[in-house]
Amino acid sequence: MKKTFHVLIASVVFGLCFLPRAWAQTPVVVELFTSEGCSSCPPADALLVQLSQKTPPGVDLILLGEHVDYWNHDGWSDRFSSAQLTQRQSDYERRLHVAEAYTPQMVIDGHLQFVGNDAATLQHNLELASAQPKTAQVALQWEAGDHLKIAVQAPEKTHAHVFLAVTEDGLTTAISGGENSGRTLQHAAVVRELHDLGKVKNGSFEKSVEFAPHSGWNVANLKVAVLIQDGDGGPIIGAASLHYQP
Repeated sequence: MKKTFHVLIASVVFGLCFLPRAWAQTPVVVELFTSEGCSSCPPADALLVQLSQKTPPGVDLILLGEHVDYWNHDGWSDRFSSAQLTQRQSDYERRLHVAEAYTPQMVIDGHLQFVGNDAATLQHNLELASAQPKTAQVALQWEAGDHLKIAVQAPEKTHAHVFLAVTEDGLTTAISGGENSGRTLQHAAVVRELHDLGKVKNGSFEKSVEFAPHSGWNVANLKVAVLIQDGDGGPIIGAASLHYQP
């Protein structure tokens, strides 16, 4: 299953002006691999909703709810799922030496993985991750015409990928089939789109992206997040996010 992308890569622009550049301060990236067809996932979805509504003190969280497609059977197909997100989870399984993909799974900063409905382990790993400064810094800025300007500074020899995710909060689904039949599920930070924008070269990356929201999205609940990640399924060495500003 492949989603149609609506974020248009406008151009690569070097020397973008950010006055001043608002570099993100040690953000922590929390990815939840989930599915509406998985009976163990609603508690993990609820945890992500709680994090979206009340961030723990002293932590800058970037949340990504990533719905996989391998549960789309037995009477229910998750409308938010995609093969692309399933592949992203598979990349983590390989890099983190996990025997097989499972849901719910949380991955923090690309290297701490655990069962996604385990609140105690989540809190512990958030504390660990927030105490580890990232080596790459990201500045994001909205400009006229729905353009998002992205600037990255990283160590000279970094060749990490730059990913752009679009997320939407406040989503609800009434489930009428599958393992969660009869339940109404609440979702936060659902990944609507995910793009690989390229790689950091010579310690920097700069690009302008034209943002075109899909007509079915609630623009008031949209965010963009930029992740600097060491290869497929590797550690996340920098990140930043912004609310969409139409």
